[in-house]
Amino acid sequence: MIINMWSGPRNLSTALMRSFENRTDTNVIDEPLYAYYLNCNNINHPMKENIINHYCTNYKEIISQITKNVSSKIFYIKHMAHHIPQNYNLKWISEGKNSLLIRDPKKVLSSYIKKNELKNSKELGYHDQYKIFKYLLKNNEKILIINSEDLILNTEKTLIKLCQKLKIQFDKKMLSWPKGKRNSDGIWGQIWYKNVINSTSFENNKLVKKIVIPNKYQDILKECNEIYEELNSFNLLLE
Repeated sequence: MIINMWSGPRNLSTALMRSFENRTDTNVIDEPLYAYYLNCNNINHPMKENIINHYCTNYKEIISQITKNVSSKIFYIKHMAHHIPQNYNLKWISEGKNSLLIRDPKKVLSSYIKKNELKNSKELGYHDQYKIFKYLLKNNEKILIINSEDLILNTEKTLIKLCQKLKIQFDKKMLSWPKGKRNSDGIWGQIWYKNVINSTSFENNKLVKKIVIPNKYQDILKECNEIYEELNSFNLLLE
């Protein structure tokens, strides 16, 4: 089984990848389209040239690799939704089961701008998550939407419900994992993964910190909030 987990940046997506990787029946892959995305876009990300030189940048080849039969029972793919080309055909995602991992835009934006320059709302992934959402609706495929806040506040309940929807057995090993780096981590982990490398679970931290978004990002925040609210109305814990 292939699981495509579609996230945006700073969404606890790496922690969820850790959760699945801690199962004995699962292999994971970390953002297979990232090098392609960087190679095709004039954006300045940390380690850009290293990432492009280290990973495949051929879109068709990448899609072929992540949709072919795999040896493990579960092949979990952590995706950033905005890494897909703008004029894309989403047909290939139907080779697996698809889920969206969303987060309050204020928290995403606050975290993102600490380590990266933000030029427009599309860099946060909400627009492309919404395109995937509309594609799944149009093709009568299951809508599985997880809110990262639920992974922190209702960890076991959220993971049990997700596993039920994916029709896989819940494994308590998903609730915690050993500290440390993984061979499966993208090389960009040295920039972005400090917290998750030191984590052992979906830790309840920084939830009460007051977040102030600079005025220059208010339009982006509003734009992303509109999409977030609609997607969150399909949150699997609200069913």
